[in-house]
Amino acid sequence: MAATDRELVERAREGDAVAFETLVRRYLRPAHAVAMAVVGEPADAEDVVQDGFIRALEQLDTCQPDRFAAWLMRIIRNRAISLHRKKKVRASMPLEWAEGARSRSDPAADAERAGAQGRLKEAIETLPERQREVLLLHDLEGWKHREIGDALDMKEGTVRYTLFQARRAVRARLGVESHKEM
Repeated sequence: MAATDRELVERAREGDAVAFETLVRRYLRPAHAVAMAVVGEPADAEDVVQDGFIRALEQLDTCQPDRFAAWLMRIIRNRAISLHRKKKVRASMPLEWAEGARSRSDPAADAERAGAQGRLKEAIETLPERQREVLLLHDLEGWKHREIGDALDMKEGTVRYTLFQARRAVRARLGVESHKEM
């Protein structure tokens, strides 16, 4: 059975590097999704995540062990906002993490897929920051509503409604009928 966040935080506080490494592996992708939702640039998101984990390790004693995910996501989000303000994010940014598998045999299908991915990227970028975070954590990372709520300090119902709004906005931007699921 996998160790709980509480157990890992307590062990990491005692100097167990493997415990902190386990926390990093557990929350790396979600942290990257939160950073991407704010900064939009994969390289910047990676910098934010690395900096955020270093900050988390330095301040681990201030964390409530049962609230590690929320505490970490707050650190990541704040770091991303700071970087975003410094850089004044560029208008056109690649979303390499959204690239799908390409078939090597059909260039026309590859071009069509790339166009669809570009439109999806643009639609997601138009979302308000909180909607992007919820959408990416749920649809890209597979987090449950309660997990997102805990990590972003939101009520579960608010997460559901925010996800609904985000999906509706993306569908509208893509010209997809609202009764269809993404």
